[in-house]
Amino acid sequence: MPIDAARALAADPRRSEIAWDHKDIQLYHLGLGAGTSPDRVGPATDPDELRYTLESKLHVLPSFATVAGAGMAMLGGLGSPGIDVDLAAVLHGGHSIELHRPIPVKGSATSSSKVAAVYDKGKAAVIVLRSEVADADGPLWTSDAQIFVRGEGGFGGERGPSERLELPERAADREVRRPIREEQALLYRLSGDWNPLHADPEFAKLAGFDRPILHGLCSYGMTLKAVVDTVLDGDVSRVRGYRTRFAGIVFAGETLRIRMWQTEGRVQVSVTAVERDDAPVLADTVVEHA
Repeated sequence: MPIDAARALAADPRRSEIAWDHKDIQLYHLGLGAGTSPDRVGPATDPDELRYTLESKLHVLPSFATVAGAGMAMLGGLGSPGIDVDLAAVLHGGHSIELHRPIPVKGSATSSSKVAAVYDKGKAAVIVLRSEVADADGPLWTSDAQIFVRGEGGFGGERGPSERLELPERAADREVRRPIREEQALLYRLSGDWNPLHADPEFAKLAGFDRPILHGLCSYGMTLKAVVDTVLDGDVSRVRGYRTRFAGIVFAGETLRIRMWQTEGRVQVSVTAVERDDAPVLADTVVEHA
């Protein structure tokens, strides 16, 4: 059987050393669209954008955790004992991060990665790859990637959670739109995701798409930036956790509609593609904050 759940869960964590500095942070932020006024009015030197792009004012959007160390933790997890799958059958189904403290602009840390859960969905399997990252001062973040593997279910394991988060039955408290630039996927991939699906039209056609699609984790980062800038007064240190399910795709030239519902310590978010009749992009999305 390609997936041996018991063996995968029992395997020792894989440890690696990762490091980053201001250039990695700036490149990641630029890949999310930072440096351009969100409404395409005003200069790129807007102080609200300089905190994402200028090293003397820089802070770190917590979703940087998904690309720190070039995002190798997730790929390493797929090579764990008991996991032998066709990467062509792999989809990133969802992602969550828990922040233990703000991410520094420059740092080095140890990443410990393991298979935290394996679920049997019948015709597919879901593998939860967990990375725990700590530096000399203690834990920084915990990141869970939910990996959907087509054709690998039916091994008799637990089905796992399948809850869906219903949207509130009222108008959103905030709504913003964020355009996807034509070159955005080409820039974002420089942070470590080199999948040609996001750059090569011929490869995208082989995968069943008319043209390259944007990285799901780019939409994920753009959404968190919108929440931080709109609801959290630009204060990245207030973010405690962030989770989503990747519900659909988005193309260059399209526009994300990001709707937000606020409650105490929590923002629920819906993300859709405006030009395709609000087709879902991110669902079951929540930002927990101080």
